Amino acid sequence: MLSEEHFRARAEWTKSSYSGTSGDCVEWARVGDVTGIRDGKHPAGAILLFTSREISAFRKAVISGEF
Repeated sequence: MLSEEHFRARAEWTKSSYSGTSGDCVEWARVGDVTGIRDGKHPAGAILLFTSREISAFRKAVISGEF
């Protein structure tokens, strides 16, 4: 998996279309097989990195009501 530093250098961040103008949003980016998620208010802060397999498992769990 990419390091956070390498991911940050290559990432093109996207904000949800549901986000308002308050800045309280989650942003995501994809670089290869890795998806990064960060707090839009703190773009220089920590990034959570997940493989495509992990993202897929999370989506399936949400859809099935596990959360």
